[in-house]
Amino acid sequence: MISAIQMRKGNVIIYKGAPHRVLDRHHRTPGKGAAIIRARLRNLKSGASYEIRFNSQESVEQVSVEQHQMEYLYTDGMHFHFMNIHNYEQIALNAETLGGLKNFLKEGLNIEVEFYEGDPIGIQMPTVVELKIVETEPELKGATASNSPKPATLETGAVVQVPPFISVGEMVRVDPNEGKYLERAK
Repeated sequence: MISAIQMRKGNVIIYKGAPHRVLDRHHRTPGKGAAIIRARLRNLKSGASYEIRFNSQESVEQVSVEQHQMEYLYTDGMHFHFMNIHNYEQIALNAETLGGLKNFLKEGLNIEVEFYEGDPIGIQMPTVVELKIVETEPELKGATASNSPKPATLETGAVVQVPPFISVGEMVRVDPNEGKYLERAK
C-alpha cells in the first residue's frame, strides 16, 4: 500500500478491484483543507479511462507487473501477435489493449509486454523507433526546421508532424509514446 501522494505516472494500482495504470497525476493543495490528488486512470482489463480524485491521506494498492521481452510478429486485422524471444511462446493482443501504440509497431520490433496474474495487459514501447516516410507533401526549396511542420505518413500507417524539409523515403526517429517526430535517422 502507498499513499495517494506517492502515486506516479506509469504505476499500476488496484482501483475498485481491477488493475489500472496511472496515465497522469496532479497534486493540488487548496488554501483550506487537505491536498487533493487528481489522477487519470485506465482500466487494464476493459480499456476504459477516467479521472479520479483521491484525498491525500487515502491509500492505494500498488501492484507489480511482470515484463517479458517479446518481438512483434504481425497483425491479422483484429489482433496483434507477439512472440516471447526466450521461449518462443506466442500471444495476441487486441487493438484496445495497445491503444495508440499499435500505430508504431513494425514487424521485428522488440518490446516489453506486461503481464498481470498471467494475462497480458499492455506493452512498453522503446523510447525511439526508426520508421520510413511513405507519404508527405513534396520538399520545399529553402525550407528550414523553423518553418511550420507538415503531416507525414509512416510505413506503419501512423501520421506525425515533420519539418518541411523531410521527404518521402527518408528514415526518421519517432517517439511512439508521444507520437512525435524527433529527428532524421542517421
